[in-house]
Amino acid sequence: MSKVVETVTDVNGVNRIANSTFIKGDISSKSDIRVDGIVEGTIYSDVKVVVGETAVIRGNIVCTNIDLWGRMEGNVYVKDLLTIKSTACVEGNVNVRRFQVEVGASVNGSFHMIQESDFEECVKTIVKNPA
Repeated sequence: MSKVVETVTDVNGVNRIANSTFIKGDISSKSDIRVDGIVEGTIYSDVKVVVGETAVIRGNIVCTNIDLWGRMEGNVYVKDLLTIKSTACVEGNVNVRRFQVEVGASVNGSFHMIQESDFEECVKTIVKNPA
C-alpha cells in the first residue's frame, strides 16, 4: 500500500500586506508573504513571496520562490523558482536558479543564473535580520 503525503498550507501563517497599506522598512519572515500594497525596503522570506497585481515594491526581494504579478523596482534574489506573470513589470536585476516569464511581462534589467551557494551569500550580504 502506498502512502500519500499531502502538503497543508497554514493560511494563518501567510503574512498579508493589503493594497491600502504602505510599509517603509525591511520585512523578514520564515513563512510566506503576500504583498498587494506598497513596500519600500527589503523583503525576505524563507519560503515564498507573492507580489499581487496592485503591489509596488521599491527595494530588494530575497526568497526561495516568488510569483510576481505587480511592479518591482529593485533587485530580486531567488533560491529556486521565479514566475513573472503577464501583468508584471520588473525594473532591476534578477538573480535566480530557475525562471518562467509569461508573454506581456516587462523586464528592464539583467538575468543572472545562480546556484544555491550564491543565494546563501546574497542572504548574508543583503538581509540584515533573516528570520
